Amino acid sequence: MFTTLGGNISTIAIEGSFDDCQALVKDAFDDKELAKTIGLNSANSINISRLLAQVCYYFEAVAQLSRQNGDKPLPEIVFSIPSGNFGNLTAGLIAKAMGLPIKRFIAATNINDTVPRYLATGQWQPHETIATISNAMDVSKPNNWPRVEHMINAGIIPKESVSSTAVDEEETQMVVRQIAKLGYISEPHAAVAYSALKHSLNDDEFGVFLGTAHPAKFKDVVESILGQPISLPKELADCASETILSIDMDADFTQLRAFLLT
Repeated sequence: MFTTLGGNISTIAIEGSFDDCQALVKDAFDDKELAKTIGLNSANSINISRLLAQVCYYFEAVAQLSRQNGDKPLPEIVFSIPSGNFGNLTAGLIAKAMGLPIKRFIAATNINDTVPRYLATGQWQPHETIATISNAMDVSKPNNWPRVEHMINAGIIPKESVSSTAVDEEETQMVVRQIAKLGYISEPHAAVAYSALKHSLNDDEFGVFLGTAHPAKFKDVVESILGQPISLPKELADCASETILSIDMDADFTQLRAFLLT
């Protein structure tokens, strides 16, 4: 949708991974002259405002569960979150720190598993980012993990309330099909979260898993897994035939800087 708008909106397609894009963004922020000249800001989870908006997801989910439970006490709630840059998890931890009754969180990743390996070994060893069908989570150096660690180390969040599980491609596809049989068409990121939750949830806990977007955002992948077509929402259908206006660019800060200044 963004790539077809034009007007005062310019989109850049970087030849590289999410980590390459994020490195460019950080380079841009570190360039104080550039940032001041163009009034640079961020709408992704580098900006704490993004996380504060996402905090509301957790309050809404618990409120819905409370309404469903009526007079019954709330169960012990576990959230499983598809995690790439770990912003959504950080928002959940903020919600818990604010007093929302959440027992624990599962950070579900795909095979880009830097955090699950780190929690298991204590060694921070990012690998080269691997392209997967859950591509919004193809991140090897999550920007928000230092925020998560700070909240744990500062005693804001108990260490035991955060775990992380990696889910491979085969399992992800299988779970998309399983969820479809239950009557819900899922996208791969939600399937990763569901899989991690399914393998971790205890009998006395109530699980909530989050998704990333409408499955039509990942239309080709979902259709390939399920072997059936899925329809586009009107908002996507309206722009599906529009020309993509993105500018192709190498993962090179000098090129990006020159573009931003013009």
